[in-house]
Amino acid sequence: MIELSTHWREVLPEACIGLLAVKNAPNQNDHPNLKIARRNLENELKSKYGGMDRKSLRETPVFAAYDAFYRPFKKSYHVQLQLESIVLKGKSIFSPSALVASMFMAELETGLLTAAHDLTALVLPLVADVAVGNETYQRLDGSDQTLKEGDMYIRDQEGILSSVIYGPDKRTQILPDTNQAVFTTYGPLGISKAQVKEQLEILESYLKIGSPDAERSLLVVL
Repeated sequence: MIELSTHWREVLPEACIGLLAVKNAPNQNDHPNLKIARRNLENELKSKYGGMDRKSLRETPVFAAYDAFYRPFKKSYHVQLQLESIVLKGKSIFSPSALVASMFMAELETGLLTAAHDLTALVLPLVADVAVGNETYQRLDGSDQTLKEGDMYIRDQEGILSSVIYGPDKRTQILPDTNQAVFTTYGPLGISKAQVKEQLEILESYLKIGSPDAERSLLVVL
């Protein structure tokens, strides 16, 4: 279902990518048990990070690894910003739908960057690659985006699905009627394959709260 390009292996030999595919996971507006899990997670995050400021958060190993990747692009790691909004500003975890909420929860729990896609919209196989700077796609908000050289991205046989710096695409987004989904986790230098695997397993556990009949089709880390 997914492979690493030759360019990825040459340019980022220590980076990794993980993929979780699930079926029988109908997207819902929300789920009562998932709401409870979100509140519990928010409390856990506040307990774990509540005494830290932005600089201290950025220096933790996971966020330091992503910060090192984002810094040359003059960007801030958005998962850390989301965590700050919960821990430092008292905001709640945003939940546009059960599938996306589950992904956000796993991201916040582990700090690892993940993107979500409707499996039926994909033209397989997927390829994880590193941008040379001329690749373009339509972002989730509908705007056109050209990738910056060195950005990690994933594409199928029709186009780009997501990039680390600019996020997911519009074509394969999770929709209200999504029943089969693919989640991909980017691991830059400093993030291990074991961490990526754990992230996807945590995500799977959250998916099963809202969709108890969800079945794993594939979990792989390259």
